[in-house]
Amino acid sequence: MASIRELHKQLVTKERSAVEITQEALDRIQALEPKLHSFLCVTAEQALEKARAVDAKIAAGEEIGLLAGIPIGIKDNLCTKGITTTCASRILENFVPPYESTVTQKLADADAVMVGKTNLDEFAMGGSTETSAFGFTANPWDLSRVSGGSSGGSAAAVAAGECTVSLGSDTGGSIRQPASFCGVVGIKPTYGLVSRYGLVAFASSLDQIGPFARSVEDAAILLQAIAGHDPKDSTSLKVPIPDYLSVLKPDLKPRGQLRIGIIKETFGEGLDSQVEQAITKALDQLQSLGAEIHVVSCPRFRYGLPSYYIIAPSEASANLARYDGVKYGYRAADTENLIEMYTRTRATGFGAEVKRRIMLGTYALSAGYYDAYYLKAQKVRTLIKEDFEKAFEQVHVLACPTVPTTAFKAGEKTADPLSMYLVDLMTIPVNLAGLPGISVPCGFDDNGLPIGLQLIGKPLREDQLFQVAYAYEQSTSWHLRMPPQI
Repeated sequence: MASIRELHKQLVTKERSAVEITQEALDRIQALEPKLHSFLCVTAEQALEKARAVDAKIAAGEEIGLLAGIPIGIKDNLCTKGITTTCASRILENFVPPYESTVTQKLADADAVMVGKTNLDEFAMGGSTETSAFGFTANPWDLSRVSGGSSGGSAAAVAAGECTVSLGSDTGGSIRQPASFCGVVGIKPTYGLVSRYGLVAFASSLDQIGPFARSVEDAAILLQAIAGHDPKDSTSLKVPIPDYLSVLKPDLKPRGQLRIGIIKETFGEGLDSQVEQAITKALDQLQSLGAEIHVVSCPRFRYGLPSYYIIAPSEASANLARYDGVKYGYRAADTENLIEMYTRTRATGFGAEVKRRIMLGTYALSAGYYDAYYLKAQKVRTLIKEDFEKAFEQVHVLACPTVPTTAFKAGEKTADPLSMYLVDLMTIPVNLAGLPGISVPCGFDDNGLPIGLQLIGKPLREDQLFQVAYAYEQSTSWHLRMPPQI
């Protein structure tokens, strides 16, 4: 698949038109969707209209940006004015937002071409897209396996070449985990770097929007376009956005200037041996490119998982209280009173995983249990953040596996929620600390399934993550492979 820069060159030299590029993406979606189910909604008419507008600008001699005419998929928990936004839930099955999210508006202003809304776990709660009310998304590398979650549709669409780049959201690993499973690049930015306005909330103190791409450069281009302060989002940071493309160099010289720390708590029991081998080789490669490698400790790293599954459901129970059948969305029919309408609407509108998390969160926040659970989890969150701060006194970037295993079979973990939650063991602490993290392909197991290397940066140091990830990527060929069945 062509990169953003290659497609841009084809457009400005008039080798190809935006309509041709868009139609090619739409044709590929039509051919692959029966197998993959990456998209919940394909916006062919709007996409071609936008592509024609880009072609008109080129014909008139106007200068276009790098994202102009580029096909992009948008996770279906980002509000798009006039286009359904379902969060893969029956309760929002027919919801059409009256407003646009900040990130999709920025992409529209950059003349990017949205080809559709991608599948996800219901309300972004899950690690496999299997909790989607509209069916799961298959992994392009093995159709019997999951694409990851919750942003599985966005990851699979990029991996299969249905769009050039896509947007997902990451609450506890929902960009990096599916990026690892699908063999693409996925970055979760620093909390507050990208506006959450128009993102349907799951856990407000953890959610963050970020890009999927087939290369580090494409991810950097997309993040450059969506990052920045937004007065509509009270958690948005008012900070200058560096030029992420300026740091993309093929090595990490001068030698020894950049230090990478291996988090020792992420190795050992539970880590697949082939994943461990791939990560070890990747770190050796980074050392050969000029980085210094050190072993560091984050003692409370593994406490991220239990802390997250108190904090996130607690925030979810508050955020999802608004879906009551009164204001918008699905409403149960033939109810006799208000209480029955509330209860039946939520009982039939929400799926099992969403109801499980609402109940967990409501319990943790209830009188008599708040101090024992929610408050204690927040204190552990602070300790995890302090561990990261101490580690960053020694190194610039941290490294570990993105996921302990490669993609698992569909249906393998649906009956065991705890084993599903464990998939996010390596990614959750990054969200709790509000740090940036990126997953890049670093190998394949014996079944031909992708393995991801996770790099974690200091707050607002996405530039360092891109620097390390790009140098590694350019010295390997993992990112150039395409799924053989697609």
